[in-house]
Amino acid sequence: MQDYVLILSVLFLFCVAFSKFGDKYGIPALLIFIFVGMFAGSDGIGGIYFDNGKIAQDISMLCLILILFSGGFDTTFKFIKPILKEGIILATLGVVLTAFIISLLCYYALDFKFYDALLLGAIISSTDAAAVFAIMRSKGLKLKNNITPLLELESGSNDPMAIFLTITIIEIITLGTLPSIGTFLFVFLKQFGLALVCGYIFGISMPFIINKLKFNYWGLYPVFTLAWIYLTFVLSEKIGANGYLSVYLLGIFANSKEFVYKKGLIGFFEGTAWIAQVVVFLTLGLLVFPSELPNVALLGCIIAFFIMFFARPIAVFLCLVFFKKFNFNEKIFISWVGLRGTVPIILATYPLAAGIADSHFIFNIVFFIVLTSILIQGITLNPLAKLLKIIEEEEIMQASNIPISYNILKQYTLKENSPIIGKNIAELALDENFIILLVKRNGEYIKASGSLIFEDKDLLLVLCDDLNLYKNTLESFNAHEKK
Repeated sequence: MQDYVLILSVLFLFCVAFSKFGDKYGIPALLIFIFVGMFAGSDGIGGIYFDNGKIAQDISMLCLILILFSGGFDTTFKFIKPILKEGIILATLGVVLTAFIISLLCYYALDFKFYDALLLGAIISSTDAAAVFAIMRSKGLKLKNNITPLLELESGSNDPMAIFLTITIIEIITLGTLPSIGTFLFVFLKQFGLALVCGYIFGISMPFIINKLKFNYWGLYPVFTLAWIYLTFVLSEKIGANGYLSVYLLGIFANSKEFVYKKGLIGFFEGTAWIAQVVVFLTLGLLVFPSELPNVALLGCIIAFFIMFFARPIAVFLCLVFFKKFNFNEKIFISWVGLRGTVPIILATYPLAAGIADSHFIFNIVFFIVLTSILIQGITLNPLAKLLKIIEEEEIMQASNIPISYNILKQYTLKENSPIIGKNIAELALDENFIILLVKRNGEYIKASGSLIFEDKDLLLVLCDDLNLYKNTLESFNAHEKK
């Protein structure tokens, strides 16, 4: 047991150390994680033999749930609202178009079997949330015209469509029957419609429950949230919804509400998502046999470059043809940020687990395509954004030295029958311009955090420069008084 722990610890340390090296030279961290897994594998210096596609699929599924939730949880609805329509179209129609175009190439030009062409197209059709989130945020790119939220929304929400297509095609291959268009559309609408409902219900319920729990230990809040995430996924799948979309929406809807320790939980799950990325890329790196990759190198390069320069741009331009919001250069950049990463490799384990013929061949091609995509597209994002002149120029803000006016600092003592007594600050959902700075209680000053529970005769120190807002908020503190 100690040997396994030692090996895992060393692999994690290598991933973290080399990611620092990668940032310095512009190499995406996710690519480094894969290479560490490959070097540790049976063909590498580590000599760890691993070829169980089912175990790799299960590990990857658990990790992907955390990655998608973290992506949604770190995204505010206000951030994505201006590009909601465009993001949804790219995440659904864009995936279908990309899969269809790739399948045409594989079947007619590369002499793939019909179902193999469809399966490969579906597996490799989505952009990857882990890759896009990690690279966009590590590069610190500030892009014009809401391009960043569009790319993050698309990458976070288009994986369910690729998963749906892949599972559907595998079922067609194993059952040997083609579903009607009506059946296909019905299942699609059912899965995605129920996912929206589940994501919303679980998403707005989570902050409410967290505010009511009032645990004595902060550490229990992450435990509860983890359990809530996986409960959402499982129950969504049980009723026929797309569980992956449900947990992504769970994160977005939960972030739309205020609750105790919200910032701490966002930071916790950002770290958890990185752990999940390391685990999944190490696992998938171990699963691949590098000695087999040269056999698919030529095919992999052809398909990878076809996706970069033809399939992805065609899908993006067709999806955005009726939207005048983005100019030509911006559409080119959106097309280029079509990185393939974790999800395509995870989906490539599905045929392995299902025992599909040629599944190892498909897995190796997908793996090579992902390596090529992350390496070329990941490294060139920053230079391309500068070349296309779509980076937002930072305005130099002049710091104001005007002191805070005494008039906007106010004090208020809670009355004995105030309805907010027994509640915490997060439950009140106060306006962002009404800030409770301190609470004086029994002669002691208490920092006003979201988890602070109000008590009778608390003296509040409030910062608010809007007199009407201040009066209206105080009225709500005294409304519906206890009798």
